Amino acid sequence: MSDQRPILTTRQGHPVRDNQSLRTVGERGPATLENYQFIEKITHFDRERIPERVVHARGAGAHGYFEAYGTIGGEPASKYTRARVLNETGVKTPMFVRFSTVAGAKESPETARDPRGFAVKFKTVDGNWDLVGNNLKVFFIRDAIKFPDMIHAFKPDPVTNRQEAWRFFDFVAAHPESIHMVTHLKSPWGIPANYREMEGSGVNTYKLVNDQGVAHLCKFHWTPKQGVRNLTSAQAAEIQGRDVGHATKDLYDNIAAGNFPEWEFAVQIMPDGPNDHLSFDPLDDTKLWPVDQFPLLPCGRMVLDRVPDNFFADVEQSAFGTGVLVDGIDFSDDKMLQGRTLSYSDTQRYRVGPNYLQLPINAPAPGVKTATNQRDGQMTFYVDGVGENKHINYEPSTIGQGLREAPKPAKEYHQPVEGQLGRYQTSRTEDDYTQAGVRYRSFEEWEREDLIANLVADMKECPEAIQLRMVWHFWHADEDYGRRVAEGAGIDLEKAKALPPLPGRAAPGQRLKAETYTDGSQAHKVAAE
Repeated sequence: MSDQRPILTTRQGHPVRDNQSLRTVGERGPATLENYQFIEKITHFDRERIPERVVHARGAGAHGYFEAYGTIGGEPASKYTRARVLNETGVKTPMFVRFSTVAGAKESPETARDPRGFAVKFKTVDGNWDLVGNNLKVFFIRDAIKFPDMIHAFKPDPVTNRQEAWRFFDFVAAHPESIHMVTHLKSPWGIPANYREMEGSGVNTYKLVNDQGVAHLCKFHWTPKQGVRNLTSAQAAEIQGRDVGHATKDLYDNIAAGNFPEWEFAVQIMPDGPNDHLSFDPLDDTKLWPVDQFPLLPCGRMVLDRVPDNFFADVEQSAFGTGVLVDGIDFSDDKMLQGRTLSYSDTQRYRVGPNYLQLPINAPAPGVKTATNQRDGQMTFYVDGVGENKHINYEPSTIGQGLREAPKPAKEYHQPVEGQLGRYQTSRTEDDYTQAGVRYRSFEEWEREDLIANLVADMKECPEAIQLRMVWHFWHADEDYGRRVAEGAGIDLEKAKALPPLPGRAAPGQRLKAETYTDGSQAHKVAAE
């Protein structure tokens, strides 16, 4: 059957031949700056709302401090990182934390079934470090080029202005890696009871770098010392009937009463490199690192002890970015992290303004001097620190004035990179269903019942093609999982099981045989031609 749908293009009129993957150096290599199609797509997406955040619009925040243990899992933190904020004990590093929901508008209820943002700004002696994550430890997609599509599918329908289950699952059905996150989200873990009793995670993979220039892959996690508590759909509906801002009230009331919420900060660590022995790619943010292989290693604690004096000034104008790192913490080639690093700061310059870093909530801690050659722009209200000659706002200067570069570390980290430039699929896909099944079986029966009830209600709002494909996905994650959704929603399980694998994708439980472009061709074959 011929496909007569219009061709997807850029706004320049160029046909989009691959809307699935960033261009990277090899399958696992870094993204490149000439990703024009992605840059046009994501920077327009960043500007879709004025002045409300496009995502994470509903939020609450609090001030506090971080104290490092000086160790990581009982060993000196310096073994893994030269970051002072994780090495120096007896120092209370000021922090600001913003909690949020993702898809809802600024006045949406805090009982919504939605990932919760967990964005942390450390105001360290070496400048700011932003750790921008969620309460759930995985995500829906593993390539940043899909982020605008994902949010469009999850946001209200552009015609009806209603969030529609069929749109959500129409997108998910084409992305097997999303089943893991969906299993989390549609269970009670999709509605945390409040912000205090909620986990946090950096989600993406970063690197710790020590003073010898040696790097380790890592993931960051926050564990609440108050314990973790979630809500069923019925419990959330009861709360929403009387209070749409219950989580903010709970946070502020407890801080006012002196019940300061506290989280332990921990990292998971593995050697830098592809780690080919694993059945998943550690750079894939749709996957968990199993704690039996990569334990949570405590390295500090966070305490929130003060609410903002002005909600707008602190909570609404607070601006975070995944590119805001301190020396000793570095990027990995996680494709979501690479894309977020462009998108987040771009969004803030659009939403708050080009000088958003001059606002007190976003500026470094008092005593941390800033000196840049950046000038002007809307709402400039002071000139950044300059050199001895105010006429020189550039670098370098042959007359030895103006600003200079900071000294380089004695031993820098240099990542080897090799590969063909292209748009790649992730080849290690066998755990796209495995980890979702593990998560399903780890739930208590009441959590499984709530998960199934939520999915059954959603499936009843979807057309048959989406129903069948989603049951196919659930069944491959766990046979009981798929069967219970099918029976509850009146979907023909045998018809669903008979579906073929998604075109161009590895079959469930399998991986691609070699580095593969998103059109299905193998990279090594292209190289030989």
